Amino acid sequence: MPSYEQLRELLDPATTALLTVECQQGVVGTESALPELAAAARASGALGNVARLVAAAHRSGVQVLHAVAERRPDGRGANHNARLFRAAERLPVRQLSGTAAVRIAPPIEVSDEDFVVRRLHGLSPVAGTDVDPLLRNIGCRTLLVTGVSANVAIPNAVFDAVNLGYTAVVPADAIAGVPADYTPAMVRNTLALVATVTTTDEVLGAWKRPDPDDRS
Repeated sequence: MPSYEQLRELLDPATTALLTVECQQGVVGTESALPELAAAARASGALGNVARLVAAAHRSGVQVLHAVAERRPDGRGANHNARLFRAAERLPVRQLSGTAAVRIAPPIEVSDEDFVVRRLHGLSPVAGTDVDPLLRNIGCRTLLVTGVSANVAIPNAVFDAVNLGYTAVVPADAIAGVPADYTPAMVRNTLALVATVTTTDEVLGAWKRPDPDDRS
């Protein structure tokens, strides 16, 4: 775990971006296609922590990107080469472009300055999307990864960020997967090897502006 000063330097708002992964109504909302995952995201506090981080990012001038997975009603361009994709086609709630399912889920708030990056294919919120060029154009060096799921999309995002030269930071209490005990195992045995693992409160502390009148 980095020290407070190390984390504060790493999360400099001028060179940091916050990525929320699949925090959309059809995934983590009350009418999710994946109710077990939605329940885990809410019961663990992960969704609430993502909302806290987004709100703090807006206050601190940190760029926020929301990665949304969706598909066309006709399915054109979507993957069919894995069990996960084929199962998604049979779910009662589908992540169709333009529907409520692909809107960012409460309590996360989206500002006019946020980027919403939509993908129609694949597993990764980063590779094959606009995320990398957008990050480079704003001078980002550190990518804070939050959201779901710890099973697939979160590790994909972290690996891709690292391969592209970014420093990945993962607040362990702002991601979720299923079953619930899988997430800490993924963090401990995989993500901690390639990313800086921290907590929501530590990130908020790093972004908190020092009080000029505080002489303690």
